[in-house]
Amino acid sequence: MASPAAALLLLRPPSCLTSVCASRTPLLAVSSHRVKHRTIIRGSARELFSSFLGASSFSRRSAVLQPEPKNKKQRVTTVRGEVKESQSASMARAPDFELPEPLTGKTWKLDDFEAYPALLVMFICNHCPYVIHLKEDIVKIANNYMPKGLAVVAISSNSVETHPQDGPSFMAEEASTYKYPFPYLYDETQEVAKAYGAVCTPDFYLFKKDGRRPFELVYHGRFDDSRPRSDTPITGRDIREALDCTLSGRPVSGSQKPSIGCSIKWAPASRNY
Repeated sequence: MASPAAALLLLRPPSCLTSVCASRTPLLAVSSHRVKHRTIIRGSARELFSSFLGASSFSRRSAVLQPEPKNKKQRVTTVRGEVKESQSASMARAPDFELPEPLTGKTWKLDDFEAYPALLVMFICNHCPYVIHLKEDIVKIANNYMPKGLAVVAISSNSVETHPQDGPSFMAEEASTYKYPFPYLYDETQEVAKAYGAVCTPDFYLFKKDGRRPFELVYHGRFDDSRPRSDTPITGRDIREALDCTLSGRPVSGSQKPSIGCSIKWAPASRNY
């Protein structure tokens, strides 16, 4: 038979857990003051209750929960991850790459796309909520525009030291599950991400090809204005407009809003990049 305290816990969750469940705003760092055991985290109900009942660590859903320090009135819970906006591209032409595709074992080069009039390079990953929010629609856009002459390639540059869920075996599973019609490549050294100036996932780069001239950057911006946990529907408006202009030979608007997403997870040796 459950104790009165346990019954009370089941009937009326603590206010700290109620506030967690009610909150739908992505948090980077939160703090609680003068409340001994109030911590705002994201996760499943089981994880939330386990943390309240004394779990000393929590890492599955982007948060790290530390044991309550004694004789402390303030506590800070740090949420792993950083939301970033894409930065202005410093290059005018597509940097070369030579990367493996975990799903097939094939190695892809920039030269493999020379015959196409346009190339969309996307920096994505498996775990980022901003990528997860768009995955199905990224596939839809690829399927819509690839028959029109668009080449598409996705690259994951996240460090497996810090985020093993973004490693090659999981990438292959992801590509198979979502039926990616484009190669999903692994940038183990992170040198390709650095060459392109990618800082977040997703990060979109659209290049046009004019005859034998190198791929020229025409668009570096967002997919659309939809975000995780927002009521804004996914339309792909921004990227579609850029694709339509590029494939029809019209100039792409210079007014390009940056993409936003999780920061690329640099390996410890590259943290200062």
